[in-house]
Amino acid sequence: MKKIKYLLTIILSCLLVVGTSCRDDMADINTNPSQVVKGNIPYLFAQAVIEFEPSGYLYWFYNAAMTYRWGQMGVPTGGFTSTYTETTATGDQGYQYIRVLNYARDIQHLRSTMSEEESAKYASLSACVDILTVYLGIFDSDMYGDRPFTEASMARYGGTLTPKYDKIEDLYTLWVGMLDNAITTLTTAENQIFPHTQDVIYNGDVSKWAKLANSLKLKIAVRLLSQKKEQALTIASDVAAASCGVLDGRDDDFLFNKANAIAKDDGDKVYHWNQTFLTGMASSQRVVNFMLRNKDPRVRFFYRKNEWNSKIVQGFFDADKNIPAYILENVNYSVVDGKKKFESWKGLGEPWVRYYGLPVEMDAGNNVAYADYFDYANRCRLTNERAAYMPFSQFQQEMIIGRYDFTLPTLPGDPIIQDTEDVPWYGMYMSTAEVNLYLAEFKLLGANLPKTAEEYFNKGVRASVEEYDRLASLNKIPYYGKTYDYDPNEKVIDLKAGEIEAMLTNTDYQLTGNTTSDLEKVYVQQLIHFTLFPDDQFVTVRRSGCPKEESNLIRWENFSPLVPNNAIPRRFEVPAPSPTDKMYQILLDSYRSQGFTPGSNQPGTLLNSERVWQDKGAPQFGEGPKQ
Repeated sequence: MKKIKYLLTIILSCLLVVGTSCRDDMADINTNPSQVVKGNIPYLFAQAVIEFEPSGYLYWFYNAAMTYRWGQMGVPTGGFTSTYTETTATGDQGYQYIRVLNYARDIQHLRSTMSEEESAKYASLSACVDILTVYLGIFDSDMYGDRPFTEASMARYGGTLTPKYDKIEDLYTLWVGMLDNAITTLTTAENQIFPHTQDVIYNGDVSKWAKLANSLKLKIAVRLLSQKKEQALTIASDVAAASCGVLDGRDDDFLFNKANAIAKDDGDKVYHWNQTFLTGMASSQRVVNFMLRNKDPRVRFFYRKNEWNSKIVQGFFDADKNIPAYILENVNYSVVDGKKKFESWKGLGEPWVRYYGLPVEMDAGNNVAYADYFDYANRCRLTNERAAYMPFSQFQQEMIIGRYDFTLPTLPGDPIIQDTEDVPWYGMYMSTAEVNLYLAEFKLLGANLPKTAEEYFNKGVRASVEEYDRLASLNKIPYYGKTYDYDPNEKVIDLKAGEIEAMLTNTDYQLTGNTTSDLEKVYVQQLIHFTLFPDDQFVTVRRSGCPKEESNLIRWENFSPLVPNNAIPRRFEVPAPSPTDKMYQILLDSYRSQGFTPGSNQPGTLLNSERVWQDKGAPQFGEGPKQ
């Protein structure tokens, strides 16, 4: 599978140098060739939105699985072993920004051929494409550092076939400047051509695009904290003071679906892709238990119910077969004439009792004490003909793709109940919750902000629950709004009135004025909010030192001496370039300047010590926050 990584590198390198040449010449043809002979900027903008993708299949299949386990926010279904730090192939991260930058270059070129007056009419559309490009630039550089940007995608317009790699430090400065320019344009430009029908994100509302640009600066600022804290605090203060505002409420959130009908047989744009992913990953017991302890409704949106509904429990009773102990602990049952009968769920009841994570402890999969979790293929089977009933919770795949067939767990011989509806997929990329959790962090670190850390924190956590409830509804995930009329004890997973208020009364969800403990609480909430954003979640783990060892919230497990914390990778490998590659020397120079050793099958100690620039000076895994 390693070969995939290098093949992708070659393909993406081609994107860097040839730009738009393999995109059906979208700058020249956007509709019927007999009607359009020059590029149409609104169509180019719409195509840039279509190509915007920080959540591709290979990213979820390879990258997410690695970062979940490296950050202990997910657990391999076989448990943690000494080889869990090994890298796999990677994909859909590193050069995603090029796909949008190509259109930005096309728009820039077309505007350069127009009169000044005509070009000015497209300033807002150009600014919006810049915002999308910066977002993906941040995403791509998180695990790789320096990127070709200032000279990239220019070959078609007289530029070089060998673009230089820009320093990530310089790119952060450049991107903040691009976002500032976008804000200025979007808040002052007049007489703009901006057809709202071409904008599936904000329907042509430039004020919301300006809020997104301003909010996106916070994403850069938190990545500067380990290297340039004062600059990061200044950016945060500027963001809060900006007259354009920040993302504030569901109508502002960067959340949309690209299309609701298939065009040109491209169902991926409507439903996202449909391959399986994360089959070898499950939720973490420590994360799930933390959320259950605090009755956090998001546990129901991030993870799938296990397959042990009350009828399955009764089926195991009737067959006189053992039930995993941790499930049985939550069952009230009677015994009549030696036969057990399910009466009700204990504890939190449905739907909460259907969520269980896997233990984090090293080699738990080979420990008989944890066999109820890991030996489920044998212990959770009623008949040989029917697959085992999954006793733990995996990630909720229908929050990521709209083509996923759900099969209700039923007893052998009962009717098969399935939900096979293909649902146009909605993705969330930045939101009110993320903005306010960043502002809570910056307030605690000393930024000059108008509200208290507690106000930002409470608003961020509340918004996060509401946003994921909305996303679960839009994506029609299993058990949202329906129980399938099979198990009379089944409950829907919809957010209920009063749940957020009750959650926020818990000590774990309250700031107390102690900066050290409050920072950890903010970071833990960022980690939870980013459960379906593996890159952002891992960046938060990496820069915060959370989960923290000996924590009372979500505890980091130190696997020393078998796998010490400094043996866990903090970035992905960079492949050794081929001497025949036109970029050969540029790549070598870039790796050398960043202190990277190129190659494959590299040890975690190397990928921990040779850090990307923005990660230098950050705490080691498990150390907890620095102030």
